[in-house]
Formats: sequence, C-alpha cells, structure tokens
Amino acid sequence: MKRILTTSTAILMLTSVLTACGGGNSNNNASPAGSSSAPAASSAAPASDKPTEKVTINLWSFTDEIPNMTTKYIATHPDANVEFKTTIIATTDGAYQPALDQALASGGKDAPDIYAAEAAFVLKYTQGDASDYAANYADLGLSDQMVKDAGIAQYSVDIGSKDGSLKGLAYQATGGAFIYRRSLAKDVFGSDDPATVKDAIGPGWDKFFDAAAKLKAKGYGIVSGDGDLWHPIENSSDKGWIVDGKLHIDPKREQFLDLAKQLKDKNYSNDTKDWTESWYADMSGTGKQPIFGFFGPAWLINYVMNGQVKDTNGDWAATEPPTGFFWGGTWLLANKEAAKDDAKKAAVADFIKWVTLDTSETGLQYYWANGTMKDGEQGTKDSVASSVVMSKSNGEVALLGGQNMFDVFVPANANATGKNLTQFDESINLIWRDQVREYTAGNKTREQTIADFKQKVKDDLGIESE
Repeated sequence: MKRILTTSTAILMLTSVLTACGGGNSNNNASPAGSSSAPAASSAAPASDKPTEKVTINLWSFTDEIPNMTTKYIATHPDANVEFKTTIIATTDGAYQPALDQALASGGKDAPDIYAAEAAFVLKYTQGDASDYAANYADLGLSDQMVKDAGIAQYSVDIGSKDGSLKGLAYQATGGAFIYRRSLAKDVFGSDDPATVKDAIGPGWDKFFDAAAKLKAKGYGIVSGDGDLWHPIENSSDKGWIVDGKLHIDPKREQFLDLAKQLKDKNYSNDTKDWTESWYADMSGTGKQPIFGFFGPAWLINYVMNGQVKDTNGDWAATEPPTGFFWGGTWLLANKEAAKDDAKKAAVADFIKWVTLDTSETGLQYYWANGTMKDGEQGTKDSVASSVVMSKSNGEVALLGGQNMFDVFVPANANATGKNLTQFDESINLIWRDQVREYTAGNKTREQTIADFKQKVKDDLGIESE
C-alpha cells in the first residue's frame, strides 16, 4: 500500500533471499513471475568479467512491494550477478524507522544498501537527521539529465533532494485528483464529463463549496468526511509545519478549521473518518447520503476504492481538483557506504535505475503503469513517476468507466508541490486532525483549538510556536 496511514496490524520481519521467494502482496503488481521476452539492458559486467560470487544487496522496506520487484528484476536481467537479502518491517507502532536508523548507524556487511522511505517520514532520510547516510544519485551514475529525460514529477525530485543533490526518487506518482460519481454529476451538473465537473468544483474552495450546496439540494454530500479535504489542503499550502525551527500554521492549513466546520454544519458530508467502515460505505453508495467524490491519487482508486465500490463500480470518473496536491508515495535511497565498493555500487545503481528512471517497455515503471508485472496476466495499472512512461501507456480503468486515468494524473503530478513537507509531519498531522474534529464537534472554540494544538505539539515534540 502506498498511503501514509498503514493498515498493518502486526509487525512483519522477514529476512530472505528474494530469488527464492515471491512475496505475499495481494495486488497483481506484486509477486511477479516469469521473464520478459525482451530483457532490459543491464549495467552488469559481461559474463567473462563477472566475479565468481554474487553481489548481495541488503534491501530494507516496510512492505513487500519493493522486495517483490526484485523478482521481476532478476527475471528480466539474467546477466545480473546479484542477489537480494530483504528485511521487511511494517510501520505499525513506529517500528520501521528505529530499526532502520540502528541498522544504518551500525554499518557493516549487514547494513542496508537500498532502503525505502514513505512520504510520512521521507524527509528525515533525504533532507533531515538521517540524510547523511544516503548516497547522492549522481555518485551512483544516475544524473539529473536522466531524471529530466524520464519526465519525473518535480515534487518527487524536490522531496528527494538536499541542497540540490538528489538522494531519492519515488517510482510511483501520487499527484491527486477528484474522483467522483458519474450518475450524481449528470443529475446535478447535467454532464459526467471531467471537464464539466472540473469547472463545477474549482479552482478554489469557494467554487467547491458552491458545488456542495448544489449537490445538497439534490440530497447528496460532496465528500465523505473532513479527512477528504485535509490532504489537498495540507499539500497545497505555501509553507510546512516548521519554519525556522518553530511551529508555523500556514493560512491555508488554518482555513481547514473553517472548511471542516462548514462541511459538518451544513451536512455536506457524512462526517466520516478516513480508513473506517463508514468511509468505505460511502464508496459503495451505502452511507447515510450518497457521496459525490473523494480526493486521492491513483492508489486510492486501485488499492482502496477497487475493493469497496461494489455496485458503484464503473460509475466513477476522475478530474483535476480545485488545487494541486499529492498524497503518499515511497522513495528509494542508497546507502553511501554501498557506493564505496565498485561491484556493489554498479549493482545498486542498476536496480535503482530500473525502478525509478528506466522508461523502456522492460523498465519497472512501464510494467507498473500497464499492469503487466505478471506475464500473461492483466494486473493493476498505476500512476508512475515518469510522465514519459504514462504518455505511452494504457491507463483505462474499469472502475472509472473505461476512462484513461493518465489523462488526469499526468497534470495532477505536475501540479503537486513537494516544498511544504517537514520530517515531523506524521506526528503533527495527527495532533491537528484530532483538534480540528474537537472544534467541528462543538467541543472547543476556534481560539482554544489553536491554542491546544500549539501546546500539544510543544508537549509531545518539544517544538515551540512562532
């Protein structure tokens, strides 16, 4: 799963050689098997020059998604003299980061050579406290020109860079769209065409709430709950939670208080909390009132809605949201110690390049975008970091009534910004969201809500307010 909030219920620790197992992810992009008829070019040395022992790459991740990719890599790179030793630790109860930090600090032959970080905490590893462990992509031979040629979404580059040097890239793009019910759009706006709905709901929140009033007149809610508004608001703000070492509340984020209260007071939503049964019920059309739409990236369609929509399957479409944003994602980093050994450096660089920058039809992103990770089987299609790959891929999705979702997600990825994140976002967001719901429930005044939020951040994280 590529979202910020992990649904795992237990910590999974697994160390194995991935050439001997296929993983256990339930989506069709996982557990790939078989080899491609046209193997990708590999940077591995010719057979006559190979060392007798395989290069072992220690790969750390918080799901089996990236480890499963190694199986496809081995299958499509028969000359690659490499094996992957994987460690998977779920983010449940915050287990992954401390373990990864300890492994990076300890170093040695068992230290991670490649490691994953998700949007909730990636800045810690690309720009923050643990960024010194990461190799610059340039030192691996992965140049800025390669990034440009692949058409990588800029927000992904910004998040993965420190002082102009790229340290990590995401293989998946998580720019957000507004995903709406076609039948409700026809009833209220006279058309289910994405261009018509785009103009009806934005740009800006004033137009969005005008649309909410029109939908309410017909007995519909515009979104399921306030959480559906939070992600586009959070990730379109001009500044993040921390400015010059102090807590900063960006005006756009503070406005969330007013928008969330309006949403509840005017019954424009079903007042659900995301990742709950009532939220899922609104996807299937079985909630208190029919809900028009959800904000989210392609993974929300593929890995959440796809299992929940039931009778509404095919009654959805995607369009550009009132404001650009992204939500989630996983970045791939390399340990700078791995770059000190020529053989390991070449092996690490070749795998990272195949995952993040290869735009050929035998690169990971093409397989991922077209749902062809498993030979002879149509799997899940997904939005990827490379606009070049998406421009030559088929993004038609049954849940969206056959709409090519890449027509929406390519501009969505381009309109997202990665310049308002901090390494404390995961913790601060939880505090903020709890306080906002206290306010919308009528338990606190607006002023008290903000004061309590500042105090809680100070108490829990030791961060003073401006």
